[in-house]
Order: sequence, then structure tokens, then C-alpha cells
Amino acid sequence: MGQWPILTQRYVSARANSTGNKKPLSGAFTHRYFGGALAQDYTAYLSACATPCEGYFVQSPTVLSCPLFAPPDETRTMLNLKDPSLLKTRNFIDGEWVAGGAGTIDVTNPANGEIVATTANGDAADAARAVEAAAEAFKSWSRMPAKQRAVLLRNWFNLLMENAGDLGTIMTAEQGKPLAEAIGEVGYGAGFIEYYAEESKRVKGATIPTISNDRRLQTYKQPVGVVGCITPWNFPNAMIARKAGPALGAGCTIVIKPATETPLSALSMCELADRAGIPKGVISVVVGNNSREIGAVLTQHPKIGKFTFTGSTPVGKILMKQCAEGVKKVSLELGGNAPFIVFDDADIDAAVVDCMATKFRNCGQTCVCTNRIFVQSSVADEFTSKLQAAIEALNVGDGFAENISLGPLVSETAVGEMVDFMADAKTKGANIVTGGGKHELGHCFFEPTLITGITQDMRIAKEEIFGPIAAIQTFETEDEVIERANDTEYGLAAYYATRDIGRVMRVAERLDYGIVCSNSGVFSTEVAPFGGWKESGIGSEGGAEGMAEFFETKFHSMGGIES
Repeated sequence: MGQWPILTQRYVSARANSTGNKKPLSGAFTHRYFGGALAQDYTAYLSACATPCEGYFVQSPTVLSCPLFAPPDETRTMLNLKDPSLLKTRNFIDGEWVAGGAGTIDVTNPANGEIVATTANGDAADAARAVEAAAEAFKSWSRMPAKQRAVLLRNWFNLLMENAGDLGTIMTAEQGKPLAEAIGEVGYGAGFIEYYAEESKRVKGATIPTISNDRRLQTYKQPVGVVGCITPWNFPNAMIARKAGPALGAGCTIVIKPATETPLSALSMCELADRAGIPKGVISVVVGNNSREIGAVLTQHPKIGKFTFTGSTPVGKILMKQCAEGVKKVSLELGGNAPFIVFDDADIDAAVVDCMATKFRNCGQTCVCTNRIFVQSSVADEFTSKLQAAIEALNVGDGFAENISLGPLVSETAVGEMVDFMADAKTKGANIVTGGGKHELGHCFFEPTLITGITQDMRIAKEEIFGPIAAIQTFETEDEVIERANDTEYGLAAYYATRDIGRVMRVAERLDYGIVCSNSGVFSTEVAPFGGWKESGIGSEGGAEGMAEFFETKFHSMGGIES
């Protein structure tokens, strides 16, 4: 794959003798791989030159995301970007775009299996070099006046918003979510950069009332140092912004390992950070498929001051153990098993809308997606019927198609997990109301599904689903459903629908979750904390709490004041 990099080579419009003897590309090919004027121009060129070869091509300052002559066994997804230079495929270390020590990785489109790009494959040595660069950059970045850091972060925010369309296109190609949803994620993520640009100017220590006339007591907030960061594939833009925003605002530097399924979003964000004027070494990205090796560097390198991770609970536990060796500060946003409770006094139509929002966002692939739907038995038939209608109205397809509300799962492995969940549930007596299997579109698509008759011995009643399967259980009383909702090792997010204001307060207080959301399916915002209880994580992201994670508190006791 290395001889077919992602940077398309644009033709030189001149005729010469060809020794390559390659067949001219068809007009259909050019229209698939090139957009707008370039397609027309290149098609015209073909009519003038019957046997183009690589010798006719030079790299354009503006590059596209496909090779001109792809090997016959490759199919590549075209990205129609306004600014093609945002598509980066090398790692970003110490302000430079560099190759990976372990070769390359293909990034594929889960909607069709086509290759989107071939990126650098970094290794532990690359990660260590990034950490060393971050430690050097920390010396000046941490001492830069907060107002200056704020200006640079604001520049980054502006560029993210100005390029939201291209960033969304890149995200849809590598992750699969509908384009409108991807562009929405870019805006959501950029909000964290904006918020922490502003908050960076408002960090305050304290003056403590003295215990002696000869002493003064003060505290300072100082950045923790170099931050190691591992982010997931389900929100490849927002999860980076949610960590990098407060880290950089606090005066820390950061080294990010994005998911190998979705590295292009991370790299494009680095390009914009560089354009914004953020100094070299302050932010680095190391793409690499040896997660164990790179993760060991980001958790155990002596110059790492803090580690932050979003991902599964089992992996989070491993990384937390590694951090313990050096007693690193840690924040972890891990798995969930979110209940969605519908009480008999709820607005059923509104509850269906909210349930759809939290269940099927990103094809069910979020840690705060509804996992267990509890409906009071007296309204179960009505809710189930209306939810079925809403599910069957979903438009499933490639995220680039028009009016698509549900894209593919991230991989065929994820599809296999859904198949296994359904096989277990059917064997144990579940009733399939709609969907239930692989989608006719193939590849990584799975039918949006609704099942009832859930029992506690089914995997789907206990495990995080991470896919488009809605599973309904019924309950009789408030006390019963609170106990069942809390009967899990997870404690990230919980939802419930009721019009009784007393119940709104009671249930919020009794649910053992870091986030509770009443009469709504959406809650996440940059201005409020996002974090779980129990095995769903440690610490918070967002709000004032999110920035506090990147500071150490220093106590200064000053003596000799009266002498």
C-alpha cells in the first residue's frame, strides 16, 4: 500500500512519450474519484493523451484523497473536500508531519469497505519522541500568559468551525455516521475549545485566613504537565476536543493516540491547531495499531504527568494499573449501561422522541446510549407501538446519502456482536418486534431493532449493547424500577420520563449515576461536567470540573512577614 499513498498526484497537461503503457482511466472512474472542475479537466486531458503514465503527474499543492492509478485490488472512497490539505496521513509530532516507525495502516469506510486513506503506523519510539517534545514545549507553554493561550485556542476554535463541513466529511468517511451528525459533532467538540479558551483566564488560587500574624497562606493552581491521551472511534473529533481543550487551557501539553479506525479526524484537527499558531510540541498525535506498546508509553513514561482515556471499562482498568506504577493523575470515561425509564404519567410521544435520540444516536454506539428501557406496564403497549413506528421510519444508509438517519456500525466485528446478542435473546424467549438481523445493505449495517420479553438471564439485559438494538422491559412500581436500574456495575448516565415534579426530584436523587437526565434524551454540553460513578470512570470532562482535572494545587506558606 505504501507505493499508493493517499495524496493524489495531479496530472501535468503535457504530452510526452509513455513507457508505462497504462490504459487511460474511464470517465466514470474520474467522476467517482474527482469532483467538479478537476473531473471535467482530467476527462478532457484523457481525450488528448491516450496513454497517460505516472511520469505525467506531479504532486499538486492541493491534494485529494485517492491515488490516480490505484492497484486493481483496491477501491478507495473519494472525499470531496473544499480544503483537501486537511486530509493528513502522517503522524504529527513536535510540529512536523512524520512517517510511522511501524509502517502504514489502511483506514476503511464502514459503509462500503473502501479504503479512505493509508496513514502512518506509529510505534513506542514515536510515542516516546512525542512525549519528550511535549515535555520541552511545556516549559514555555505553561508559562505563557493565560490570555495569550486563550487567543490561540480561540483561533483553533474559529478554524474548526470554518472547516466544519470538511471535518464532518472526513469523519463520515472513516466512522460512518450521517454527515449532518458528523458536522454536528464538530460543532459540539469545538465548543469545548471555545469554552476552555475563555476559562483559562479565570483560574484562581486562594488566600487563606492566616493562623499567625507572621505568616500568610496561599494556594496556586499549576498545570500538571504532559498529558497522555487515548481516544475512541465513536466520537473521533469531540473526544479529542473535550480533553485537549481543558488540558491546553490549563497550560498542559498533550500527546494523543486516536483510535486506528478513525485517525483522520485527529490529524485534521492537528493541521488546524498548527494553523492557529499553537506552538510545536504542545499537541502531538501518534496513530498506531500497537495499542499495548503505545499505551505503555502514555501511562508510564516518567515525563507524563496525567493520563486520560475514553473507552471500555476492561481496557480502562488495565491502563489505570499501568498509571499506578508512576502514581499518575488519571481521568477515565468508561462504559455504561444506561436505563431509560418511562413512568405511567409521562408524555408518551415526547418519551419516544427522547428514547430515539438517546438509543439510536451514532447507530447506538455511545457510552451514554440507552441500554435498558424500562416501561411501566400500564403504558407499555402504547409506548412499544409508538417506538416501533419511530424505529421503522429510520432511514438507514451510507452517511453521505440524502436524508440518512442511521449509518453503519464501525466494523464487521461490531455487526457480529449484534448477531450474538440477538441469538442469545431469541434462544431465551425474546420477542422480535422489528428488525433483528444484518441489514440488506451488507458491510457493517445492522437493522434497527426492537425486542420485548427481556429476562435477566439474557446478555442484552446486563451488558453494554453498543448498537441499534432497543430492548424493552416492564415494571410496576417506582421502588422496583429504581432498584433494577441501579443493579449494575456501571453508573454513567440514566434517563427517565415523568410529569410529576416530586418524582423528578426523587428519582434523580436515588439513581446511582453521575449523570441523570429527566424528560430529555440529550444532555451533553461543554459547560457542565460529564463523568460516571462506579466502574464507569473517574473524574469529569466539561465545565469547571473538567479543567480542574489538569491542575495541581500548590500551597504556599509565607513566614517572616512581621520581621
